[in-house]
Parts: sequence; structure tokens; C-alpha cells
Amino acid sequence: MNKTELVGEISAKSGLTKKDTEKIINAFFDTVEEVLKTGNKVQLMGFGTFEVRQRQARKGRNPQTGEEINIPETVVPAFKAGKALKDLLQ
Repeated sequence: MNKTELVGEISAKSGLTKKDTEKIINAFFDTVEEVLKTGNKVQLMGFGTFEVRQRQARKGRNPQTGEEINIPETVVPAFKAGKALKDLLQ
């Protein structure tokens, strides 16, 4: 499902216009991004948690040459599904 399909589904279930629904979804995405930029997490009980994780520096290999390379430490966004969502899918 892409964003347009998501807007359509939520619009149909909520009775809101597609335009208003898209504004709400964009506001949600913007808010999650802003919170993650500050290093905090967004926890939605029963659904899951959006958070920032630190990946340690490590060694890797260039698959074409086999040369060993250093992969630097980095920060990545992550999502962990909540118990209710996990149970729903089993």
C-alpha cells in the first residue's frame, strides 16, 4: 500500500475528505520526524514504537573486489511493533 492508497482507506473509514486526511497523515509524519531528530521516541501503545538507534562502526567487504572496508558509525530510524500488533498478525 502506498501513501495515496493509505489516504483513500483512512478517508473512507473516517468520513473525512481525502485532502483533510492527507493533511493529518502529513502532520503525523512531520511530528514523528521532529521527535526522532531530537533523539526521543514516539510510543503508540498497542501499535509500536518509532525510535532512533545507533549502529556501531564495523568492518565490511566490497563484494566486487573483496577489499575490506570500514563502515562508519551511524544513526538510523527504527520501528518496533507492539504486542497487540504482533498478536494480530499471528
